[in-house]
Amino acid sequence: MNIVGCQLDSVWENKVASFARAQALFDAKPPQPGSLVVLPEMFATGFSANTAATQQGPTAECEQFLAGLARKYGVTILGGVVGSPPGGGCSNDAVVFSESGTLICRYSKIQPFTGGGEHQVHTAGREVRTFSWGGFVVAPLICYDLRFPELFRAGARRGATMFVVIASWPVMRDRHWQILLQARAIENQAYVFGVNRCGRDPQFYHSGRSALVDPQGVTVADAGEGERLLQAEADPVAVANWRRDFPAIRDMGWTDSPLGER
Repeated sequence: MNIVGCQLDSVWENKVASFARAQALFDAKPPQPGSLVVLPEMFATGFSANTAATQQGPTAECEQFLAGLARKYGVTILGGVVGSPPGGGCSNDAVVFSESGTLICRYSKIQPFTGGGEHQVHTAGREVRTFSWGGFVVAPLICYDLRFPELFRAGARRGATMFVVIASWPVMRDRHWQILLQARAIENQAYVFGVNRCGRDPQFYHSGRSALVDPQGVTVADAGEGERLLQAEADPVAVANWRRDFPAIRDMGWTDSPLGER
């Protein structure tokens, strides 16, 4: 199955300009129908704590843009937005739209990045979510979540065979990004697709380094630096075969532990 990572240089706190940059990338290289297309964390604004600029308005403009891309290209699309949880405030969300533009999954980041004060502006999510695509069960996670293996285990217990990690991960911790993507794939015998922003925001430079890691921890595609689309192939049979031949997931113990829920 074809997956596409949009390694976007998000325009700081400017949704319209970020929409235009993303649209230009897709117009230049349209994704194959049926693909899973992924945009980074808070793709339309960058990782800003200024919720007056990042939160969506009443029309949910960021989600409408993603839904429009899904319909235009006939793809399943996942991207990062700032949502409005039922209790009020803001949340750092990954939203997924089907080929018809229908919302099929919403995941709210369980681990806000306290080192950057995110916990002060974004309400933490409470549950790992999954959706089905192309023979995979996919669990979306967001940036700092990558450092918490228990969240991935929660996804594995829910049947996840692919994890998608959207991020705004700075170059100073680039080595951690690459190693942790591989570690989470090895631990869970699953594909891990990390899609990071690139370019500079007011504080940090982001190299990108979006990558697909296979169930044995091999990086099979790496976007390198700079704004581009990363296209790669993932095979659900490879997950099933590896889990059958080396049954670590089976042997971890299937308990009723509510990991990933609070």
